[in-house]
Amino acid sequence: MPLMKIDLLSGKTDAELKQLLDLSYQAMLETLGIPEGDRYQVITQHEPSEMVVLDTGLGFERSENKMIFSLTSRPRTTEQKQAFYRRLVTLLHQELNISTKDILINFVINDDEDWSFKDGEAQFLTGELS
Repeated sequence: MPLMKIDLLSGKTDAELKQLLDLSYQAMLETLGIPEGDRYQVITQHEPSEMVVLDTGLGFERSENKMIFSLTSRPRTTEQKQAFYRRLVTLLHQELNISTKDILINFVINDDEDWSFKDGEAQFLTGELS
């Protein structure tokens, strides 16, 4: 049940946004062990002046396709995270021709008591979800 938030510059078509959502969900399914149908994704589009994503001193430049993927998730193994990083950038490059350098990914880890899916209850704690 990762909650995926994607920040990118405005200008993509609805079809491109759908493909971006579908490909990133595919990467989660293939690498993070989430069940089919466990899908929570939000895209926020920004004007160029509203999004600064530098190289952290690594010596490269990002294009107008720069994107930030933030996943709020239960704990994942290092191997799962690294597999997700690789799979996501590979899919986006192969299917949407987005440079692997344009993708920044981060995980925000939380626990079962940090999720309520309905009715103001923590379904992982009540046993309704596992």
